[in-house]
Amino acid sequence: MSLFAELKRRNVLRAAAFYAASAWLLVQVATQVFPFFHIAEWVVRWIVVAACVGFPFAMLFSWYYEWTPQGLQLESEIPPNESITRRTGQKLDRWIIAILALAVVLLLTNQFVLHKDADVTSGRIAPAIPDKSIAVLPFDNLSHDPENAYFSEGIQDEILTRLAKTAELKVVSRTSTQRFKSAPGDLRQIAQQLGVTYILEGSVQKANDQVRVNVQLINALTDAHLWADTYDRKLTDIFAVESDISKTIAEKLQAKLSGGAEKVLASRPTENPEAHQLYLKGRYFWNRRTAENLKKAGGYFQQAIAEDPTYALAYAGLADVHTLLPIYAATAPRDEIPKALVAARKAVELDDTLAEAHTSLANALAENVQFSPAEREFRRALELNPGYATAHQWFGETLLGLGRFQEALGELKRAQELDPLSLIINAALGETLGSAGRTKEAMEQLQKVLDMDSTFYPAQFILGLVLEAKGDLEGARAQYEKMSPENRTPAHLAILARIHIVSGRRDEGRRILTQLTERARQSYVPSYPLAVIHLALGEKKEALTLLENSSDERGIFQGSFGSIKTDKRLDALRGDPRFEKLVANFLAGKPE
Repeated sequence: MSLFAELKRRNVLRAAAFYAASAWLLVQVATQVFPFFHIAEWVVRWIVVAACVGFPFAMLFSWYYEWTPQGLQLESEIPPNESITRRTGQKLDRWIIAILALAVVLLLTNQFVLHKDADVTSGRIAPAIPDKSIAVLPFDNLSHDPENAYFSEGIQDEILTRLAKTAELKVVSRTSTQRFKSAPGDLRQIAQQLGVTYILEGSVQKANDQVRVNVQLINALTDAHLWADTYDRKLTDIFAVESDISKTIAEKLQAKLSGGAEKVLASRPTENPEAHQLYLKGRYFWNRRTAENLKKAGGYFQQAIAEDPTYALAYAGLADVHTLLPIYAATAPRDEIPKALVAARKAVELDDTLAEAHTSLANALAENVQFSPAEREFRRALELNPGYATAHQWFGETLLGLGRFQEALGELKRAQELDPLSLIINAALGETLGSAGRTKEAMEQLQKVLDMDSTFYPAQFILGLVLEAKGDLEGARAQYEKMSPENRTPAHLAILARIHIVSGRRDEGRRILTQLTERARQSYVPSYPLAVIHLALGEKKEALTLLENSSDERGIFQGSFGSIKTDKRLDALRGDPRFEKLVANFLAGKPE
């Protein structure tokens, strides 16, 4: 008898098919299910290795043994009539068919249920574009003075903010629309990139106390002009112009307005035109997100408050400045966050219906490690304005720090839908995918950000973190070193020091640590990143002391740098009573 015939008679070929189908199904289930339980990617790799190693043993087993009605028997002990082996083969055939059927069900579920939003996750706009959706492109500044750019940008921003509060409308945020000039050539392509049907173009001309606003509403998919108008008004009437434009757009798009929405569209945040212009200047600089521009923004918000002490939006803007300064200017959180909380609470006190105020308060509370009240404020903000991308973004980042990865992904995907070309939202989404164990998707997402802007340092930094977690230390170091020196905060330098240490360049890591320690004697340096360096050096006691200091500094929740709940670089401390107490206090909202 030939070897092939003997393999067939002994059901070895069927056993091989059964083993291969079972192993493949097991790997697919692990790949799809494990990320939901935050099981590390290396576990899946070991399952694959174990399946490969086990194959020859399974074949040897099937050569020598056969399952019979009496149980497991040696092949040599089975009567030669082969009826038993035929029955075993038939059973194996049924099992193979059942496993293949399960595999088909898994593939269909994966394609159409688990990853039905894969286009959003990967940065592509889903093909189904809502009818009631609009993007407000940057308004041309027709004033002779280029410094009036803040005013045209501010009018655009306030119109889309009013529209976003109309529940039936999808309104793309300013960050994405800023990438396009007004009156561009290919409206259809831009609309598809932004995921909208309609586009509003406009221009603003300001001279002394007079302002002219031109607008036109276009169906970008058909190039049909639905409406256009020109408004010649005094500066004191600018809110009425914004209200009229917003109401007309809502009517043209047949978006139903509730009584609350009509009130929002007709609102006048301040009666003081000078305060309004100062606020617009503040937002103009705040949107640019550098240390210098944030400080300028804070000055303008304070001037706006001095002009009108009841201007809730100006207080919210001031709170946002103080919340972001520790991140972009490396100032001390314990100095900035209390100021942010005072300003944000004042904003909510002045106007409890303002989503921006609740979002500012929520973010300040989160940075102060008060997560329960922060979550309530985020949910209140999104109840007031479900289309507020920044609220979804900051809420998602807060959930990420708490290790609630799936909820964080939901919020950040919604933020991305509302602001599809925002670099920081797309980078945060990539970070969350990495934290959830979806490494390949995270790398693809972050590469898309860098394709949009190769110099965007948060994406460079986060991609380095993902590569480091994957075990690609050289790739991570290359990403960290791409960051320009002026963008390297102490947190970034600490990560660079750590990668040197774990790569065997301990002297280089200690050199950076010495520099940061010396700097800490002159100015504020967060304790958290210093703790990460000491832990890489194996100095656990020093690391724990610094983490306890970080808690006192209100610096234990470091945004994209990590939190003690989720930071994998701190794994060597897990199980230590001092560290576990810090984690428990962190989750309970006890910063001390």
